[in-house]
Amino acid sequence: MNAPSDIAAIKQAAAARASRLKLTYAGALTPTEAYTLMQAGAKLVDVRTKPELIYVGRVPGSLLVEWQTYPGNQLNADFLEQLAQVAEPQDTLIFICRSGARSHSTAAAATQAGWSECYNVLEGFEGDKDAAQHRNTVGGWRKAGLPWVQG
Repeated sequence: MNAPSDIAAIKQAAAARASRLKLTYAGALTPTEAYTLMQAGAKLVDVRTKPELIYVGRVPGSLLVEWQTYPGNQLNADFLEQLAQVAEPQDTLIFICRSGARSHSTAAAATQAGWSECYNVLEGFEGDKDAAQHRNTVGGWRKAGLPWVQG
């Protein structure tokens, strides 16, 4: 278990990034920081589509609430209602997607809807594309060697 001072330092770093990036939510985390907060009781909310979770992989213990539906990538009109079924407004929520873009939107939407402590995982699950247009080589949860499962 991590010391409370470690958790406080992570949250301070995330808040500093939020200030620098002008984010409307609590902060932005590296994958390793997100994992540390998750181990300390924060809820990791994966907002990718069900096919992404099945074919690309997912984080054990994460909550699954799609931001966009598959097929068609339409916004999930029930996102906030579904989030409310798995998380209380006072919970520390960490949002993750493939690269950090959708999870940025969900952290902002959840904050606006009343969740008090929302974070985005920078780099996401797979990270950005490399020069050869492949993921999982430049940042991301998997590249960081953090726990994940296939299927």
